[in-house]
Amino acid sequence: MTDTLFAGLTPAPADPILGVSEKFRADPRPQKVNLGVGAYLTEEGKTPLMEVVREAEEALAQSGQAHTYIPISGLPAYTAAVQKMVFGADSEIVLSGRAATVQTLGGTGALKVGMDFLHHVCGETRGVSSKPTWGNHFALLEQAGYEVGSYRYYDAANNDVDFNGMIEDLNALPAKTLVILHSCCHNPTGYDLTSEQWDEVIAVCQKRGLTPFLDMAYQGFRDGLAADAAAIHQFAKSGMNFLLATSFSKSFNLYGERIGALHVVTQSAQEAAVVLTQLKSCIRCNYSNPPAHGARIVERVLNDPAKFAQWEEELAVMRNRIRTMRHALADEMARIGAKRDFSFITRQNGMFSFTGLSPEQIDRLAADYGIYAVRNGRICICGLNTGNVEYVAKAIAEVL
Repeated sequence: MTDTLFAGLTPAPADPILGVSEKFRADPRPQKVNLGVGAYLTEEGKTPLMEVVREAEEALAQSGQAHTYIPISGLPAYTAAVQKMVFGADSEIVLSGRAATVQTLGGTGALKVGMDFLHHVCGETRGVSSKPTWGNHFALLEQAGYEVGSYRYYDAANNDVDFNGMIEDLNALPAKTLVILHSCCHNPTGYDLTSEQWDEVIAVCQKRGLTPFLDMAYQGFRDGLAADAAAIHQFAKSGMNFLLATSFSKSFNLYGERIGALHVVTQSAQEAAVVLTQLKSCIRCNYSNPPAHGARIVERVLNDPAKFAQWEEELAVMRNRIRTMRHALADEMARIGAKRDFSFITRQNGMFSFTGLSPEQIDRLAADYGIYAVRNGRICICGLNTGNVEYVAKAIAEVL
């Protein structure tokens, strides 16, 4: 028998994050903890249905809208509302119309469409992200056809950002390099840049002719919606071209609806109009049209001041629970006299923490205690609750 088309294929490696949850579910032990999940969880370990989302869905069900195709670029009311929320309704970028915004399949879809646009339309061939970064960043760059690299970001010895290393690496990049930047709640480290550091990054990007592509998947999970967009506003004021991927998976708990947006900031409304045609072309040959249901939910909330305020309140509850769990873990580690000071966890932001645990220590947590996390040491703080934080702290202390 002759070789078939697929005879020589080997299995692709399992996703390092999704694979953790699979191992957790297969563990028969009654006492187990999933710290690898990339989603918000309540104290009861459930992904919540936000009240503002439930109300919007009920209203949509009663409206009886047909499930027709929506425009390639997304619902106009959605893209307009998202643009105003991200940049500010009174932003010069919004008022001048020099940003092209399209609805995408979550933040991942925004990154992919933006990368395709920069590579196939604008001719960029090199892309970098922080070391470490969200694992999919490098895979997306590679699949889009880029030569992939990285810049220093994490200072393990000092539990902080290696900012000098980051700037040195950015300064060494050739012009027209796509640079992925985490605008807030850096995944996986939880360490963010200060306003002054962002100013320096912007200056380097301008001087070197780099193309910033900001990824904001966790807006609202650090200090609040407006505060978490501060880096975006700094880039907006710089006058430079940049791209931005945003997502409502986390902030609305709409994980399965895949609702995000890509924003391309240009120099004029005329440029934005041309860019929009190219983005629509990229979308058309990727997935043709984005989904309508989740976009209609988000649009109804963003365009209604009362619902918007309700959403902010529900988001604050989520944010505060995460912050409480950070302090609870750090306090418990100190109380039991762990070999390491874990107070650095309280200085990190967002859903994730880079613990500094080695792959071998992560393996021991899984084997001996049924505690599952990504082998690079990243844990999801949302997997902690008042019922398991002492157990997790004791286990971590044992493997140190």
